[in-house]
Amino acid sequence: MSAGSERSEQLFARARRVSPGGVHSPVRAFRGVGGTPRFMSGGAAACLRDVDGREYIDFCMAFGPLILGHGDAEVRAAAEGALARGWSLGTAEPYSLELAEFITRRIPWVQSIRFVNSGTEAVMSALRVARAATGRSIILKFEGCYHGHADAMLMRAGSGLAEAPLPDSAGLPAAASQETLVAPLDDEVALEALFASHGARIAAAIIEPLPANYGLLPQRAAFLQALARLAHSHGALLIFDEVISGFRVGFEGYAGLSGIRPDLLTYGKVIGGGFPVGAYGGRRELMELVAPSGPVYQAGTLSANPLAMCAGLAVLQRLQDGSVYRQLEHLGARLEQQLSGLAGLAVQRVGSIFWLCISEQARARTPMRTPQSFPSDAKANFATAFHALLERGIYLAPSGFEVGFLSAAHTEAQIDALSERLTEILRVSN
Repeated sequence: MSAGSERSEQLFARARRVSPGGVHSPVRAFRGVGGTPRFMSGGAAACLRDVDGREYIDFCMAFGPLILGHGDAEVRAAAEGALARGWSLGTAEPYSLELAEFITRRIPWVQSIRFVNSGTEAVMSALRVARAATGRSIILKFEGCYHGHADAMLMRAGSGLAEAPLPDSAGLPAAASQETLVAPLDDEVALEALFASHGARIAAAIIEPLPANYGLLPQRAAFLQALARLAHSHGALLIFDEVISGFRVGFEGYAGLSGIRPDLLTYGKVIGGGFPVGAYGGRRELMELVAPSGPVYQAGTLSANPLAMCAGLAVLQRLQDGSVYRQLEHLGARLEQQLSGLAGLAVQRVGSIFWLCISEQARARTPMRTPQSFPSDAKANFATAFHALLERGIYLAPSGFEVGFLSAAHTEAQIDALSERLTEILRVSN
């Protein structure tokens, strides 16, 4: 375990006195890796700086939003312009209109979009639309897919819950589980059986088309196609949760890569440029059910905040020509190639999202597509490697279940630094 930081120790002691676990999102507490979380004071390009002034190459990237890196000049200028004009208006304004038009003109299956403040809020709203549209109440989700912390979605959900002592959250009403069905990933037979039994009651099937909260678990095209076919043949809607994959794995997200057209999608992270944001959108007739056009109520004081709208538009404008994605693919391929021969390590990657599974069993299990593939020793092995990398100036997300992210600000030298230092650590441990 790493030696830690005296200043971080002091701040964490203070934080635990005033906040649950000393943090405002569970994985930040280092429960998955042990030790004291490093308190970061800022970031620039592909690096973080802690409160002691030490610098780290950042492969967490705020858990995904910072596809252009920390402090990108164009995104900063867009946010500063919004700040100067007025950072919260509470009215109709042109900035969300510009972002909505930009997205709907370029993503054919997003005909209408509503901005909210988080991925959780986007999912809650999309599910409400699905229930209103179908007149049904049951939601089908998949084991290991995380859709935020709404009650009905905290069932075998991955992400921070993978580190929790219980599989689900305490405080959930019984009705939450009664209205949620959980299916295994990568299993068409089980999916067929579930729809045969419950299809007439299912309002929507929601899935991360690229599950990225229980490691990175790329799904076969045939499985996603089977899900789309079964949902639609039983009168249910298909919802893609692209909070992570949207505008991250390509401009059209995973829907674009897969060729599958969901009825509704949820977005977050990249579309806000690093500011709090979420969005749900899809077919126009479904979105017209949302107030004030229709009877599905959803509102938010800070929805479509001008800073997030302007920063998000600046990011998407940079991404639209594809050059950033080509750069990220080059960096990702370089990382994967350098680590591919290491004993005791499996690397799973899609574009700029990667996952390091550290276990002697990992290579034999690739490609891993379900939570059950996760080797029993991988969590402890990752914790050891995490702290060793931290001491060598590399910051990964502090959980073996979380993925890593590359940004356009990363350099080949920084990719090589991660490869070299991880290679050194694994050779010593072996």
